[in-house]
Amino acid sequence: MNASPLKILIGADTYPPDINGAAQFGHRLAVGMRDRGHEVHVIAGRASDGPSYDIEIDGIHEHRLRSHRPPTHPYYRLCFPWEVQRRVGRILDEVKPDVVHIQCHYIVGRMISWACKRRGIRLISTNHFMPENLNPFLPFPELALKFIAYCSWKDMERVLGRADHVTTPTPIGAKAMHDHGFVTPVIPVSNGIDSARYELEPGEVIAKRDHPVVFFAGRLAVEKNIDVLIRAIALLPAELNAHLELAGTGEIEDDLKSLARTQGVEDRVHFLGFVSDAELREGYLRADVFCQPGTAELQSLVSLEAMSASRPLVLADALALPHLIRDGQNGYLFEPGNAQDLSEKLALVLEASPETRRRMGEVSHEMVQKHSVEKTWDAFEAMYRGEYRGPEAR
Repeated sequence: MNASPLKILIGADTYPPDINGAAQFGHRLAVGMRDRGHEVHVIAGRASDGPSYDIEIDGIHEHRLRSHRPPTHPYYRLCFPWEVQRRVGRILDEVKPDVVHIQCHYIVGRMISWACKRRGIRLISTNHFMPENLNPFLPFPELALKFIAYCSWKDMERVLGRADHVTTPTPIGAKAMHDHGFVTPVIPVSNGIDSARYELEPGEVIAKRDHPVVFFAGRLAVEKNIDVLIRAIALLPAELNAHLELAGTGEIEDDLKSLARTQGVEDRVHFLGFVSDAELREGYLRADVFCQPGTAELQSLVSLEAMSASRPLVLADALALPHLIRDGQNGYLFEPGNAQDLSEKLALVLEASPETRRRMGEVSHEMVQKHSVEKTWDAFEAMYRGEYRGPEAR
């Protein structure tokens, strides 16, 4: 492969300080390509009110666009095309990237996609998003939401389909795209994980709680179904004294605290708020089991991180999560939305011996190795250079 450095521009509708999987992946991609010696630029909306601006942070050139907060979402920002479309074009003309990689088909991705097509710039597109994820924030009846989702899937094809390669994190995600009418070939490319970051260092000891711990990390959002997890904790045998730790913040935090009170488990559900990377790593290593009850996960980076930390898992049997479970070997799947089933699966792990949980964690760690981040960066770098020869899924 040609080893000369590239000038790479990443387009993201959500990017740190936003806290979600797509934002974190976009940043990890930027850092990964920077560390491989490439010049990296990012176009994303700014996180607060004010004019567009450019800044360099840790060797990554960020081009932040004027944005606005919509009334239906507590932190998501929207860029109005009529305010920033020309600026996007100017950035492309000034940077002259060898390749552009967009992370979504909505506003920023759409503007960049059009601009690249007009300029003949190599374009790669990745989908991290299920249109139905927006439903909780749209004040419309169910029938209207279904129509909006249908239109969004069609729109995704029009925008992402302009790219030289279209990717999504898992084969199941690619299938979901095609099941919704996406006709362009879609390449499954894992978000990747540096599993060594979550392993215990030689001689390192992480103090365990004096009670069993179920751990969740992610946004406290409707589609994560954390209410089901809290109800499941309440259904566990009292003698287990299992506690739930929730790492993250989000728009339904107050509702979840109220639910914990009404379920009688307020003293056993701990809201950790925003946590640093180091605190998140410690949370995985301290836990007895990791749970992801969400039903709209195209991969679930946090589940890969928990596997890297050698934890057993209990995951919703939905979308891309089942491929992370070998039933009974590294954890269990539960029926989405079924708190009783989730409680029973959590009990299977928590009532097992420490040695059994250790063996389950070892299977998780072995399974996650195929998601090596270096394989992910290799695949994208080959696409950037026009040298990708891997399979394309339909």
